[in-house]
Amino acid sequence: MHLPEATPVLDLMDAFRRSKTMFAAVTLGIFDRLPGTAADLAESLAADQGALERLLDGCCGLGLLEKRDGVYANLPVAEAYLRHGSPNRLTGYIEYSNSALWYLWAHLEDAIFEGTPRWKQAFGTEGGIFDAFYRTPEAKREFLAGMHGLGLQASPAVVRVFNLNRFTSLCDLGGATGHLVIAACERYGNMKGTIFDLPSVVDEAQPYVRQSTATERIVIQSGDFFRDPLPEADLYAVGRILHDWGDEKIGRLLEKIFAALPSGGGLLIAEKLLDDDRTGPVAAQMQSLNMLVCTEGRERTEGEYRHLLQSAGFASMEARRTGTYLDAMLALKL
Repeated sequence: MHLPEATPVLDLMDAFRRSKTMFAAVTLGIFDRLPGTAADLAESLAADQGALERLLDGCCGLGLLEKRDGVYANLPVAEAYLRHGSPNRLTGYIEYSNSALWYLWAHLEDAIFEGTPRWKQAFGTEGGIFDAFYRTPEAKREFLAGMHGLGLQASPAVVRVFNLNRFTSLCDLGGATGHLVIAACERYGNMKGTIFDLPSVVDEAQPYVRQSTATERIVIQSGDFFRDPLPEADLYAVGRILHDWGDEKIGRLLEKIFAALPSGGGLLIAEKLLDDDRTGPVAAQMQSLNMLVCTEGRERTEGEYRHLLQSAGFASMEARRTGTYLDAMLALKL
């Protein structure tokens, strides 16, 4: 009997080891301490030199570090994304993956049986993602910086994939550090932007806004988009927001947005879109499982979003793939 190639299975058996190697190196601050030798790093970390050298060599094999004459140094990808001092860092999200998602995913089987998040099972608490990562000002800042780094990967494409010149005022609901508003206002010179998020979050946008060439056209406003009136705008945006909740809660938010929009106004959605038959893409499928273990939400198909938007009153909708980790939909109030 001719057996199929086993490589896909073997790669998946090994995948968690590769992830954990990077997670551990980021958490230990390895990329912040280089260049250096294994002996230097072991002394500064009070770590076992032989064990640490295995980790460093593993990072070389993963394409994150290079080693010359016993000295380890960051490769450009690690310098840009894995160093805590980098403005493009993803370290906050990596540390979230290491300290929370790693344990939530360990209970995926139970989530499949019960259809509920795993916070209580993993950590003994009913709290969710934001309770865990806003526990201190430093933890909140680092987590949001990691989310900002992710936003820098997608937001410029999200605001570029549609021509948004018709709109003059954008309000990003749950805008966090403002990466989407900043990208939009820098691209569209006549657009003004509002970053709208909870008081505990929105102050973190200030340093990013100050660095933008569009800073004079961007304002920051605190509030809860479920409870408070929405700032006036002819274009609202929700990025990585709708996938956190079930249809009923999303429906209430979409109806509120529709009511606040003027005629001709729009809603820009940035989420991973599942294929209509749900057989891909893999990134969307994995994120949907991620939503299972840590929220009440899930990823959806374009058709499912169309149904939710139509139920809220929107009459014109278009979806586009951006080539990044987030896709985009634009819905209009006619």
